[in-house]
Amino acid sequence: MTTHDHDHDRSADAPEPSPSADALRREQYPLRGRTALVTGASRRGGIGYAVARRLAAYGASVYLHHHVPHDARQPWGADPGGPEAVAAGVREVAVAGAVVAHGPADLADPDAPARLLGTAAGALGGRLDILVANHALNGSDGTLDTIDAALLDAHWATDARSVVLLAQAFARHRTPEQPGGRLVMMTSGQDQGGGMPGEVAYGLAKGALASATRTLATAFAPLGVTVNTVNPGPVDTGYAVGELREWVAGRFPGGAWGAPDDPARLIAWLATDEAGWITGEVINSEGGFRH
Repeated sequence: MTTHDHDHDRSADAPEPSPSADALRREQYPLRGRTALVTGASRRGGIGYAVARRLAAYGASVYLHHHVPHDARQPWGADPGGPEAVAAGVREVAVAGAVVAHGPADLADPDAPARLLGTAAGALGGRLDILVANHALNGSDGTLDTIDAALLDAHWATDARSVVLLAQAFARHRTPEQPGGRLVMMTSGQDQGGGMPGEVAYGLAKGALASATRTLATAFAPLGVTVNTVNPGPVDTGYAVGELREWVAGRFPGGAWGAPDDPARLIAWLATDEAGWITGEVINSEGGFRH
């Protein structure tokens, strides 16, 4: 019987079997020198804000997109301190020399995504490495019996079309020589359990992003950009009160909602070099939520 030593079967240009000790030690600021655009970061209670703080704490320069009129129409209202207070909260965790900037855009406008991406890149020194498409249209939805064409079109324009147009602008901005390109999109659990029968327009648009994840990952691969989509699960961003809040909390093993920083930790990690081998995936970050 002949033994086979795989170590001696390795080709000359094959990688080492294990990283060095120095390579295994984590960087304190793994995103130092990188730049990021986070959309939908207009409230200090939201996921976008938590993501921006995480990216900044990891060393990235960050541009915060906001659309205050959308929040002002919601029951929770706009951030009382406005966009500058949101940006200030990100600056307080940023590393020395990093830039934190912000600006508005109504991404339902078909020309707005490309303009926003160009503005963000300009504010961050002409380079953009990370795009987190966190924005969405909330409310103005319903069941199959109550939705109409206007609702379907509104959610498609903001929740799906604008994300693809942002991705297009991002791809045109990138070159293969730039390392660490990352695109992270957001879904909302529409493919879990019984779906979202009370939010048909929103669920359809978010489902389109989930379905497009592998396609976009393939399109971005030659540019060295990974593409992943995160479903954050039920997160306490101030929108749920009363019976709904209690019912959802009871569906978690620990009896408590997710916090904005729960999905933010995953998204920030996906932006690091450690996640460079993950692309084309829809990742559920739901804390054991029972659908």
